[in-house]
Amino acid sequence: MSRKLLLVEDKPTTRAALLEMLAHTPFVVDCANDGLEGLNKAKAEHYDVVLADHKMPLMDGINLLRNLRALESYAQTPLLLMSTQDLKQVEESATRSGADLCLPKPIDQQRLLELLADLWQTMQTPLRPEIS
Repeated sequence: MSRKLLLVEDKPTTRAALLEMLAHTPFVVDCANDGLEGLNKAKAEHYDVVLADHKMPLMDGINLLRNLRALESYAQTPLLLMSTQDLKQVEESATRSGADLCLPKPIDQQRLLELLADLWQTMQTPLRPEIS
């Protein structure tokens, strides 16, 4: 079963670098160029993980996460926020808006890959044992 990740990033060069990193994961990756496009895609199709930039046009990452958390289908979905700002200044509002984790930019590839590998493993583990 494939798992889908939505990458929401407005800067083409950053998006390309992240896509290169994400190519090393088992996730099927879809992209949105801003928070509003990300929200529309997330409403049209469910994603298993959302990785969103903080500062974007039309709708920033904080508002995107808040809107996603308001949707029943995203109540338990891992929502990750990336920011170039000092995380001490961002984490509180990000957490209130539904972020599970804030990642500093530039993104540390090793940390991102380890985090996504852990999420992948968790998603592959059944919540209760199968009865045969």
